[in-house]
Amino acid sequence: EHASLSVNPTSSGLSSCPVVRMSAATKNVVVPVTVTTGGMEFSVHDVPKRYKEDLSATFPGLDTEGLLIVPTCQNSAVDLVKVGEEVETEKDRLLERFMEWAKSVCEKLDKKGHWCDYMDPCSGLAVRMRESSVPYGEVDALSTLLGYQTANAGCCKVVLHPKWGSSIYPSTLFTKAPVEDLLQAIKEVEQEHVG
Repeated sequence: EHASLSVNPTSSGLSSCPVVRMSAATKNVVVPVTVTTGGMEFSVHDVPKRYKEDLSATFPGLDTEGLLIVPTCQNSAVDLVKVGEEVETEKDRLLERFMEWAKSVCEKLDKKGHWCDYMDPCSGLAVRMRESSVPYGEVDALSTLLGYQTANAGCCKVVLHPKWGSSIYPSTLFTKAPVEDLLQAIKEVEQEHVG
């Protein structure tokens, strides 16, 4: 299901790939929106000052200095604002895909001695740091970090992807790894999932 990854050239020797146009409101960008050949978008950001306190609550005891935020977006086959069995099946598929990807990336970074965690998109809570009871706001983060628009859908705020609208499944990974090690881990995970 996943294929190999190409990203903008860095010292890690990765080759060029498509970059999605971002609004001028993007914040603290380390790696712009990059599309894996498996279709998942990701970008890498330093933590904006206004998020440091929130992330300290989300990850109790973690020094947020050097922390990288890696928001991801997957294009869903259906509009996820709608309800029904088809929507729930699609959410499950995208959840499983993200969780497998994030777990694999974290395992690679662990082997190099780098801290890594990711959010459970269903609860907004950290998967690996179980001490946390403070959810991470995916919608607000995509709005702040990438300038994506939001809309109200009933009692929920939803993020609108510039190309996919509300057919988007966002989720986030965090790490203290150097960006080169992060990109290498992502590339290796993509290569392992070819075919």
